[in-house]
Amino acid sequence: MADILFNKIAFIGIGLIGSSLARVIRRDGLADTIVACARTEQTRKTALELDLADHVTADVGEAVTDADLVVICTPIGAYGAIAEAMSASLKPGAIICDVGSVKRAVIDAVTPHIPEGVHFVPCHPIAGTENSGPESGFDTLFEDRWMIITPVAGSNEEAIEKVADLWCRTGSKIERMDPDHHDQVLAITSHVPHLIAYTIVGTATDLEDRLKSEVVKFAASGFRDFTRIAASDPVMWRDIFLNNKDAVLEMLGRLSEDLSGLQRAIRDGDGDGLEALFARTREIRRSVIEAGQHIPPKPPGDDIND
Repeated sequence: MADILFNKIAFIGIGLIGSSLARVIRRDGLADTIVACARTEQTRKTALELDLADHVTADVGEAVTDADLVVICTPIGAYGAIAEAMSASLKPGAIICDVGSVKRAVIDAVTPHIPEGVHFVPCHPIAGTENSGPESGFDTLFEDRWMIITPVAGSNEEAIEKVADLWCRTGSKIERMDPDHHDQVLAITSHVPHLIAYTIVGTATDLEDRLKSEVVKFAASGFRDFTRIAASDPVMWRDIFLNNKDAVLEMLGRLSEDLSGLQRAIRDGDGDGLEALFARTREIRRSVIEAGQHIPPKPPGDDIND
């Protein structure tokens, strides 16, 4: 007999993260019914064709009616409008969670629209690829990856545990964190690196044609990694930067100071200073490997080296 956690789960947005979670739920029989809400007819059609959902709709209120769990998987900029649209249709005891990469802005946008008796559990799975859309998901995306839960004051502990249980079934490791601390951590581990990747690849696109073609032709591993990161969903990342701007700007300020120091070291021929920095940063790489966070998740059958 299937180990059902929720009778009905509604996904608001069914891209990479939502479709990957839906695949796990289907695989393990964790829900009786899955509903997917998406703006475009093509996305809804794909969700049905891939058996990611039993029903699809473009109406948020219709999607969440009688849902025990609602998972918001859209770009962060849409959260406030989605929360407002679903508010009147949520049943007492329903749980809302999300997968956004920013937490304080999400909490501020969603919480005012949560009715009494409904529980909001902000979440962030630290997993992903550069691909988007329901066809890009796979059921092993979250294995051995961190799921950060950032409960708000007065959160219902039973609701938090139910959401944590669901994510544990995906293979995720669970961590609880203060929302503001989460945003600072992710600013340096994810958001600023993405911004740097977008900048470097953007600079390459502005080079004169001959040099640009040679950059593409002779792309080394470092540049290839930047192009992979810079291929991520532009709407999603636009909203991340706009909604975590304080933490991102703080980390960019620190980065600018460090870059100035590197410029001076190179200009002054300070080989000892450069070597000392590179030795220190090498230790960070070793720590990442020891923590098992060095291999990006890939769809089954994808043997392309990053």
